[in-house]
Amino acid sequence: MNYSDILIDHFKNPRNQGEIKDASGVGDVGNPICGDMMKIYIKVEKDKNGDDIIKDVKFQTLGCAAAIASTSMLTEMVKGIKVDDALKITREQVAEKLGGLPKEKIHCSILANEGLKKAIAQYRGEKMEKNTEEKEAEGAHC
Repeated sequence: MNYSDILIDHFKNPRNQGEIKDASGVGDVGNPICGDMMKIYIKVEKDKNGDDIIKDVKFQTLGCAAAIASTSMLTEMVKGIKVDDALKITREQVAEKLGGLPKEKIHCSILANEGLKKAIAQYRGEKMEKNTEEKEAEGAHC
């Protein structure tokens, strides 16, 4: 597998790894075929304008280098931004920030995004059904 230096760095030195005990929302996703499991925790606070801001974000990922790096990169991308802006981040943007992902590993960035979306949905009190991308990620082979 040919991984970028950025991806390898995020795998070897994951950012924001851990758990938030009093999380505003938790997103739990996984791919039963390859075994990648991710849990993303967000802590949301209102700013002076009343916007929901992701003040802290942590993750726990059990999986391959691409899964760990994807989750690490995503947490870096969303920390300190508005919840609505975090929802606009795409799997392609995560992969691009990592210097690219091999085609057979793109599901890792999909799972990371879905974990974040689930954490935000829980924070907002919304029920989130599996969408096409999450089903696609679950069907991917590592």
